[in-house]
Amino acid sequence: MRLRPGALLLLMAVWVGVCSVPIDRNDVEPEAKEDETGDTGLYYDRYLREVIEVLETDPHFREKLQTANTEDIKNGHLAKELDLVSHHVRTRLDELKRQEVSRLRMLFKAKLDSTNVQTQQMDHASLLKQFEHLDPHNQNTFEAKDLELLISTRTMTLCQRHEEFKRYEMLKEHERREYLRSLDQEKREQEEKRLQELREKHRQHPKVNAPGSVAQLQEVWEETDGLDPLEFNPKTFFKLHGLDTNDDKVLDEQELEALFTKELEKVYDPKNEEDDMMEMEEERLRMREYFMKNVDANKDRVVSLEEFLKSTEKKDFNNPTEWETLDTKQVYTEEELQRFEAELQDKEEELRRKKEKLHQEQELLQERGRALEAQRREYQQAVMEMSRRQQAGDGQPPLGPNGELKFEPPEQPVEAKGDQSKGAAETQNNLPAEPPQNLPVHTCHM
Repeated sequence: MRLRPGALLLLMAVWVGVCSVPIDRNDVEPEAKEDETGDTGLYYDRYLREVIEVLETDPHFREKLQTANTEDIKNGHLAKELDLVSHHVRTRLDELKRQEVSRLRMLFKAKLDSTNVQTQQMDHASLLKQFEHLDPHNQNTFEAKDLELLISTRTMTLCQRHEEFKRYEMLKEHERREYLRSLDQEKREQEEKRLQELREKHRQHPKVNAPGSVAQLQEVWEETDGLDPLEFNPKTFFKLHGLDTNDDKVLDEQELEALFTKELEKVYDPKNEEDDMMEMEEERLRMREYFMKNVDANKDRVVSLEEFLKSTEKKDFNNPTEWETLDTKQVYTEEELQRFEAELQDKEEELRRKKEKLHQEQELLQERGRALEAQRREYQQAVMEMSRRQQAGDGQPPLGPNGELKFEPPEQPVEAKGDQSKGAAETQNNLPAEPPQNLPVHTCHM
């Protein structure tokens, strides 16, 4: 699949169509036609757009983009072409990166200023996560690493958050079913009844107002700000919440999320067994997405006073539909759950095989260890035996090639053998060769 110029941003926008929160357009007044790429839904959407626009002004990069396929873009291979773009394009990209770093620093500082570190623990991970789309080790120049991170983080972020939550929900359901299967029939029926009661209890909550509606903002005005609901004024409300932590005169995403706390508290209580805090955070993010899509007209991921006041003129501001919480939706299908359970089973089988292989390798190592220990003791005993014999004297029989004792009779000295042979020869020489002949006969007379 080949891509035309501008397709990089268009490709990223396609992911938003898959992952973003559905909005009921029936009650929304017709507005000016939006750009064909739409909003990417990212907190660095404006930075992403500006980078792509600058890159497309370079003839070489534009040519490479025309011949690139979706895989080249998603896996970051296209980022390597950055080294070949013109100097003025690189200079402009450097400026954009420095502006983005400055923006993130401002948001970071505003978050720190608004956090009471004495009574509330600061979420460092959430703050540092904003730097995932650029290289934090180089904050002055835009390099190929930045483009690679920008694209790869983009493709991972849009669907990853909702997909992770879906997998969390499927894992929770899988564990529930496995737990029920482990019980006998009577206990299983009791537990199913108890869990059903918890689900029903969770659904019994006050009406949740749609984010950005007059009812939702008035609740914040009255319960959080402590003001008279009859004196509600959108402009004053914006100034209270857009200028209370910093002087940027906009509502950023962190400030928006704080506005939804009262609505979330209607549904979720950390003290209740039936309320899942993971679901509450997913609900908060869905509310933020809904609000930004309806209010953030220029898609710069912040809400200006002008955008905020314009949103209050829409029909659904005064007559909104009730917000549909997660307990009214099924985030996965039965087919998706079955595939997920099959995936879990495959992973468990793979882990079982790895465990068995490791066990076999452990037994083999233990066996080799025992053999080496036996050999070590044998050598140690041999050395001790040799030392003992050396201390006892040289009369001990030597050892054979395999360490066995070697017994041999002592050899006679060579000189002793020679003397013995010589004495025997002399004795033989002293004997007459033959008895004497004609010896006189002596006669004895009586």
